[in-house]
Amino acid sequence: MVWERPMPARPVVAVAGATGAVGREMLTVLEQRSFPASRVVALASKRSAGTVLPFGDGELVVEELTEASFRGVDIALFSAGASVSKRFREAVTDAGCVMIDNSSAFRMEDGVPLVVPEVNGADLATHAGVVANPNCSTIQLVVALAPLHARCPIRRVVVATYQAASGAGAAAMRELHEQTRDVLDGNPIEPEEFVHRIAFNCIPQIDVFLDDGSTKEEWKMVAETKKIMHAPDLAVSATCVRVPVLRCHSEAVNVEFTRAFGLEEVREALAAAPGVALLDDPAESLYPMPADLEGTDDTYIGRLRVDPTVPSGISMWVVADQLRKGAALNAVQIAEALLDG
Repeated sequence: MVWERPMPARPVVAVAGATGAVGREMLTVLEQRSFPASRVVALASKRSAGTVLPFGDGELVVEELTEASFRGVDIALFSAGASVSKRFREAVTDAGCVMIDNSSAFRMEDGVPLVVPEVNGADLATHAGVVANPNCSTIQLVVALAPLHARCPIRRVVVATYQAASGAGAAAMRELHEQTRDVLDGNPIEPEEFVHRIAFNCIPQIDVFLDDGSTKEEWKMVAETKKIMHAPDLAVSATCVRVPVLRCHSEAVNVEFTRAFGLEEVREALAAAPGVALLDDPAESLYPMPADLEGTDDTYIGRLRVDPTVPSGISMWVVADQLRKGAALNAVQIAEALLDG
């Protein structure tokens, strides 16, 4: 069933999980982009109720997230975890509210569009009250791939990710800070948010391992990329690694095309693509780096070069802020697209 309730020009917006890293960023993005909300409601667990968050020229008092929270709300941005999203789905849609969910709860569910507005915004026309926000590492990958695939079909993608602590939440970012200090001071390390020490280390495991030896994070990238790009036969191989960076995920991406597609054509396609910024001047050591791009909205691409090991291939380096385009910004862009639709 396709959603038929019209969206008001000035909707009431709720942010569920407002006190978390992504929830706070959602509030920031709503403010910075002057989203035309008639009212914004901050929701979180009972434990966080009463917390005061800055918003615009004032502040929001966090309310407890309950089934009754969505009465009179038009759009609910969720970043409270998959179990919470599943629990409140019916309460949200029964209230006539559209859920834009940042968790993995509904991404691969039939009938739930998985949307990156620059890539497949038209899929929003089929939503039935729930829209899924893709995995952070998937979002920046498809923003880079889609303009190339539109001009020359892609046969195969091999991607290795270098994912920041922010992808695991605010507590993980604190752990990176604290462990870095502890390592430098010679103190013992006791990992809590990660399976191993994250300071001065790389961990080639994000999420749990599956029977085939891949991790769930790697499976997400493969399955989500195919769904978003409407390319079920696209071959995707992913290796996902957590690195000691606070914000911004990086990806080394190798793309093989089905026919000849020159490097200059690749540059032209990327330069014209929405949400893409090229930083690519090897002579000046210009390329995207996480430390330079915190708080930015685009997907940045550099190190563009021909891959001589396949008949038609290129390699590139892709960086985006995980809390912005990888999560909060993409969710707000979905909400903006719902208004435009």
